[in-house]
Amino acid sequence: MRKLWLIGLFCALLAFTSVRAEDEVDVDGTVEDDLGKSRDGSRTDDEVVQREEEAIQLDGLNAAQLKELREKSEKHVFQAEVNRMMKLIINSLYKNKEIFLRELISNASDALDKIRLMSLTNEDALAGNEELTIKIKSDKEKNMLHITDTGIGMTQEELVKNLGTIAKSGTSEFLNKMTELQTDDQSTSELIGQFGVGFYSAFLVADKVIVTSKHNNGTQQIWESDSNAFSVIEDPRGNTLGRGSTITLVMKEEASDYLELETIKNLVKKYSQFINFPIYVWSSKTETVEEPLDEAEAEAEKDEAETDEEAEVEEEDEDKEKKPKTKKVEKTVWDWELMNDIKPIWQRQAKEVEEDEYTAFYKTFSKDTEDPLCHIHFTAEGEVTFKSILFVPGAAPRGIFDEYGSKKNDFIKLFVRRVFITDDFNDMMPKYLNFVKGVVDSDDLPLNVSRETLQQHKLLKVIRKKLVRKTLDMIKKIADEKYNEKFWKEFGTNIKLGVIEDHSNRTRLAKLLRFHTSHSETELSSLEQYVERMKEKQDKIYFMAGTSRKEAQSSPFVETLLKKGYEVVYLTEPVDEYCIQALPEFDGKRFQNVAKEGVKFEESDKAKERREAMVKDFEPLTNWMKEKPLKDKVEKVVLSQRLTDSPCALVASQYGWSGNMERIMKAQAYQTGKDISTNYYASQKKTLEINPRHPLIKEMLKRVNENEDDQTAADLAVVLFETATLRSGYQLADTKEYGERIERMLRLSMNVDLTEKVEEEPEDVPEETAEEEDGEDEEIKADDEEDEATKETEQQSSSEKDEL
Repeated sequence: MRKLWLIGLFCALLAFTSVRAEDEVDVDGTVEDDLGKSRDGSRTDDEVVQREEEAIQLDGLNAAQLKELREKSEKHVFQAEVNRMMKLIINSLYKNKEIFLRELISNASDALDKIRLMSLTNEDALAGNEELTIKIKSDKEKNMLHITDTGIGMTQEELVKNLGTIAKSGTSEFLNKMTELQTDDQSTSELIGQFGVGFYSAFLVADKVIVTSKHNNGTQQIWESDSNAFSVIEDPRGNTLGRGSTITLVMKEEASDYLELETIKNLVKKYSQFINFPIYVWSSKTETVEEPLDEAEAEAEKDEAETDEEAEVEEEDEDKEKKPKTKKVEKTVWDWELMNDIKPIWQRQAKEVEEDEYTAFYKTFSKDTEDPLCHIHFTAEGEVTFKSILFVPGAAPRGIFDEYGSKKNDFIKLFVRRVFITDDFNDMMPKYLNFVKGVVDSDDLPLNVSRETLQQHKLLKVIRKKLVRKTLDMIKKIADEKYNEKFWKEFGTNIKLGVIEDHSNRTRLAKLLRFHTSHSETELSSLEQYVERMKEKQDKIYFMAGTSRKEAQSSPFVETLLKKGYEVVYLTEPVDEYCIQALPEFDGKRFQNVAKEGVKFEESDKAKERREAMVKDFEPLTNWMKEKPLKDKVEKVVLSQRLTDSPCALVASQYGWSGNMERIMKAQAYQTGKDISTNYYASQKKTLEINPRHPLIKEMLKRVNENEDDQTAADLAVVLFETATLRSGYQLADTKEYGERIERMLRLSMNVDLTEKVEEEPEDVPEETAEEEDGEDEEIKADDEEDEATKETEQQSSSEKDEL
């Protein structure tokens, strides 16, 4: 028993010893060390970062070299305030991400301008690289975009100072230095940079920015930043640039579209096509080239040739043996493609530019296929200085009046130092000149920091004023024949709208107006020409509005005017009467609507006496018409001076609507009939003018003198009033009553009884009913025949009985 107990105690000691050993292994810490390195730990983030680091490669440097460079580089951290400013620039300053390419190209252009200016005084400035270009290359595989210029470059100190400090403009500093040393022959006005923030727009689309730069006074340096910190180190590859800078953008995932060739080309053409220095994009095109055949292909072709030997001439065979055999192959060829071959001709003097150059520039700039109608090239100086070229297109743009005034007009493009800023201007040109196309380029416009919009609205007004004046001068110089046949046909309505809208230029615009007149059946006339042809004592310009020339010239209002030899302007478009109403006078002559009160002619004393006597003779008729048949319909009834052949006409008051204007107002799309001003004008009573020499008017006077209650005279008066209403261009209030009245007068004139009614039309019987009735008639007829036959037989039998 004791042995068994000892054995059990020994086993328990062994078990306890093994547990202590396991505990000692755990305390050793191996598990904790492995946990930090295990694949289940933080391995994912480390590897992602490592892969990204390896993916970012510069030409001539592998991943290991780049990693070593980063470890050895001089590291800098943006200050807290600068860091916040950086975030503001990246997230809030720019409205449009695509601006980044414009800003980087502008910086490159400034760098090229700087070295060009230095080369004027230092012959060795261009020794490192005589080429002055900007080159853009997209690398989709590495997710990189490279912008290279052969400009002035930067030393290590300048990289830290200019790129490491927000709002530190190297261009501004350079400009100040050059201004101090500037001679008369040198110009620094073409430098673009102002604020020192354009470079940081790169972070709108890039996670990391790498700048490789070489200055004539230093070694080639590499600057790298992720927008939080930056580092600078000497480039181990040595001098690969010669001179200049390469900006490499490691693009964000959502900005991959900016690596597409078409996107890059479109952005360059949109914003930077007028930069002074050539901009190249590394692009591909498919070409058909001839390549020598392989040996196997050559042998196969030789065998085919031997089968056709008999048909070939020996001389041709000899020639073929001399020439190497080739085949046509389509190949994708990569090369530098020039993006800005169009030069900013507005920067040159107008006398130095040929007409063909203006036309070619217009077609390229506006994407129009037709030649422009005219152009003007000028430099404006004063409160703001700018250069501009404006064009009038050969034809009006489609839908020119769709959403008039609210539709965006992008025909005027604003440039600052040849860099496109914006075309989104509602105030650059007035609405009525929305067809004018052109460019405005200034060196000293006050842009906001993002260079996307103008800061001072006041300067826009100054620019607008000068553009309008120059545009009107350009239009005025168009030859008369070309103006009437082309310009007025396409843009006449715009000029009329300008008279209505632009008070300050109303006199200038009035000289551009053209209308049909009674002077010519086909040719248009200006108001100046009308005034030159006016009669000696004529003090007003007479006009008549209608839906067409025929309606206007056949109106009763122009009868006496035409008979006396006065020229009448015919307004045939809806906007015409508005236009003339907005124009109080022209060359000291007021306008007179012949459909309104106020038309008077010079009369001799005898003519006045005759008219006064006639007014007295017709007073019973005018009073009777006003008080009885036309009561509440007219303001007054007077004798007319303007009628020759027509019996009467309905004339509007001086401030009322003419028939044409009333028709236009009632046809408005948003007319509801509840507008107070519309109802006021529409409800105004008119004046009925009667022609005292017309036989109908004379007969009415005779009947009224005989019997004031003559119904025929009353009907005639109302019919004449309604006819005059229609002929004067107004609408009848009750067309049914007018029709009934005309019918009654026609009955009387044709001796038809007024009470005789219209003969009623017999009712049509449906075919089925008619057939049924015919069937019933036949049955009745058959029954009648049977009844007669029965009666006859009965009579015969009764007679036989009688005989018996």
